Amino acid sequence: MCDARVFPETIIGPEAILEDGCVIGCPPKYGETVPARLGREAHVRSHTVIYAGTIIGDHFFCGHHVTIRENCRIGQDVSVGTGSVLEHSVELEDGVRLHSSVYVPEFTVLRAGCWIGPRACFTNAKYPTFSGSKDHLAGVEVGPGAIVGANATILPGVKIGERAFVGAGAVVTHDVPPGVVVVGNPARALRPVQHISY
Repeated sequence: MCDARVFPETIIGPEAILEDGCVIGCPPKYGETVPARLGREAHVRSHTVIYAGTIIGDHFFCGHHVTIRENCRIGQDVSVGTGSVLEHSVELEDGVRLHSSVYVPEFTVLRAGCWIGPRACFTNAKYPTFSGSKDHLAGVEVGPGAIVGANATILPGVKIGERAFVGAGAVVTHDVPPGVVVVGNPARALRPVQHISY
């Protein structure tokens, strides 16, 4: 380990690499949490902060300046790109890939093997400044193997189906069926994924 701060009771798996300036197990401002846990062979880049209450599986990799808040559940073989933010109570299943500067708010669920492009933004508050908004947050769910392109914006409560493809810059206001390509603002169905040619 280098010049990283690891809070007491934090569990760090064998062969983990923590670069300079990391903070692991930071206690949240409110509420009780279990200690943070980081699986084996993790590689946490410099100036990343992982809060207490977050459980991360084996072979985790992240870029620099990542923030992962409390009570997140992150599976095996997950990567999170530089500058990304995961708010509290987020779930990332096995094999999820987040590129740089992705924003993932509370109660979002990213299912196994989905791929999220740079600067994608998920939202969870339909009326963010209204009284009681925090009591009615609705996270996004991205299905297994789905792709969300760069700079896409996904509105609260939207479900993106298994192996669906959200085009770069799309603004997704409604659920996306499995295996469908959607593009535009607001996003509209373009064609089935299997009709994409490379």
